[in-house]
Amino acid sequence: MSKTIHVLNDDSTAQILEKSGIKGDVVVWRELLCDGSLHKEVGSDEFWTKRYTYFKNEFAVERLEYYDKTIKEIIQLEDVSDYDNVVLWFEYDLFCQVNLLALCTYLLDNYVKKTNYYLICTEKEKDKVQLQSLPNYSPEELTILYNHKISLSKTNLEFAKESWELYVENNKEKLKSFDFNQSSKFKYLQLAINQHLLRFPSENGLNQIENKILEIINSSSLSTKEIVSNLLLWQQKETVYGFGDIQYFQYLKKLDKYYTIKEEKYYLNEMGYAKINR
Repeated sequence: MSKTIHVLNDDSTAQILEKSGIKGDVVVWRELLCDGSLHKEVGSDEFWTKRYTYFKNEFAVERLEYYDKTIKEIIQLEDVSDYDNVVLWFEYDLFCQVNLLALCTYLLDNYVKKTNYYLICTEKEKDKVQLQSLPNYSPEELTILYNHKISLSKTNLEFAKESWELYVENNKEKLKSFDFNQSSKFKYLQLAINQHLLRFPSENGLNQIENKILEIINSSSLSTKEIVSNLLLWQQKETVYGFGDIQYFQYLKKLDKYYTIKEEKYYLNEMGYAKINR
């Protein structure tokens, strides 16, 4: 009997997979490599140091907690020689696509010739207006996705590594000029990179997300939770960022020089008005 290990994008997917009856061991990729300092050598000491420092500074995550939740999971993939199949479960958005590139790089650096590598990436479904996330699927539907997984060759993993290194370098012109569509296996990578390019500063010095936050604050007197809820709704309808609420809380906090807070409601100050009117 063949032995399989599934690498999942988050814990909610793990819960659905457990109910689906699909067999195999599970690793959950608990990282958000779309934010924070990066190192191109995934799994190196420099990589983990940069990531732990980011989680500690941004989210007050202690070293042991980061090790238990993230490093301990991911290093299980350092040697997959006991497995016949490695199946990657990820989504179309920037959050997942960057994590996927890093994962493919890590698997390539520890490549096992006899092991088969597969990708399952959510997309648009019939009768659905929007692209789908894995939690949108029932356990039965997850089985259908599993039966339609696509194989990843070593060449595909090499393309992912090249894309990852470009993302880590984060040179706007290089990202714009590179063809991320050249591999059909990574169907939504170019879309995700195009979204990432909007995180570079615009003419007023702020990026798309930062400008949207000021626009929302200017639209009405809102609390922190209401602002983040507006951002998540905007994200779902108009972008493919795929960020969680905790990331948007951080974006909001870092813009504090542009607003004041009165009775838990946000209001633009002079600097804020000046930014949105530029």
